Amino acid sequence: MRAVKKSQKLDNVCYEIRGPALARAKQMEDDGQRIIKLNIGNLAVFGFEPPDEIVRDVIHNLPQAGGYADSKGIFPARKAVMHYAQQKGIKGVSVEDIYIGNGVSELILLSMNALLNNGDEVLVPAPDYPLWTAAVSLSGGTARHYLCDEANDWLPDLDDIRAKITDTTRAIVVINPNNPTGALYPDEILQGILQIAREHDLIVYADEIYDKTLYDGHTHTSIASLADDVFCVTYGGLSKNYRACGYRAGWMILSGDKRHAQDYIDGLNIVASMRLCANVPAQHAIQTALGGYQSINELVAPTGRLARQRDLAWERLTAIPGVSCVKPKGALYLFPRLDPKVYPIADDQAFITELLEEEKVLLVQGTGFNWHSPDHLRVVFLPHMDELEEALDRIERFLAAYRKRHESHACAPSA
Repeated sequence: MRAVKKSQKLDNVCYEIRGPALARAKQMEDDGQRIIKLNIGNLAVFGFEPPDEIVRDVIHNLPQAGGYADSKGIFPARKAVMHYAQQKGIKGVSVEDIYIGNGVSELILLSMNALLNNGDEVLVPAPDYPLWTAAVSLSGGTARHYLCDEANDWLPDLDDIRAKITDTTRAIVVINPNNPTGALYPDEILQGILQIAREHDLIVYADEIYDKTLYDGHTHTSIASLADDVFCVTYGGLSKNYRACGYRAGWMILSGDKRHAQDYIDGLNIVASMRLCANVPAQHAIQTALGGYQSINELVAPTGRLARQRDLAWERLTAIPGVSCVKPKGALYLFPRLDPKVYPIADDQAFITELLEEEKVLLVQGTGFNWHSPDHLRVVFLPHMDELEEALDRIERFLAAYRKRHESHACAPSA
């Protein structure tokens, strides 16, 4: 019989957050081994729960949530997102400019499906949240990765963005606060990106899922609030700020100059209608979440759990010889660099698999975020302090053994 093969569109698609290392970790767990998983920002498994009022509202509305909703979402949820856009300073947004989806992930895929023809290019940051690159590829496009500069707090390199624009470039993606680096972009960088978009007629896609997960008193600026003459699509949701990953409740906001984007908006409406609607029960959480008490502020305060865990992980990792890390200003991750002179890693996926098998800690390699060199890792700092300390002890022990092996090899006499 003829072999059944996957689509060629998957050739350039990877999602290493749930990749081969996770599959190996599951095998080890099936064998009775305890794995500390620092690979995914799944807050519930670390004891971060959605606010009680959100849970109660979903339960209260469940009897009325059995039917299909409007393909863009239920009115109260969309109205709440519209008000949130106004609070963020995004002008000219109506209820009709709001789409509710099964998390931001679905809306990213939907957006790319409606936009791209084969061969179209989208500028995506490196490192990136890998779903963006995957969504572009699955939609027939090509992701062109612009560099974020580690030496400049992981801010986008505007010159590199300009250098990578071609006649087929359609859009630029901005992930702010950034996953995996935790970078938070100042207004001057956002203004620079908008100017590039303005000059080249590009859409700006702004992934702002972590816009309230901020540390050290930092504040977030929505890029769409800085220009009403550039067509922007802004994403947010309940997964991170409201610890409701499993609800799969996200939103998308269209703003700026929509006059020349009507055909694209028609395409968005088509693909939104094809999936009928987002799950209805979770939509009832959105109005309550956005309008209620913002408990995330307690978690990110200097004495809050998230801030303390970030500080611990950053201090412990940067104390290890050959390891450096820009301290994240937002999100849930660290993206440390392992000096290649100290850690000559040729294959970072093999490296994290070795760490998993020797020390029972699961991380994600930097190349899984479309970073160009095997010299970074992403570390989730969500476990409670005692478990996080244990994980960091194991990582430190593994790196010490790796250094020792390399030093012994380097000092060995040649034949």
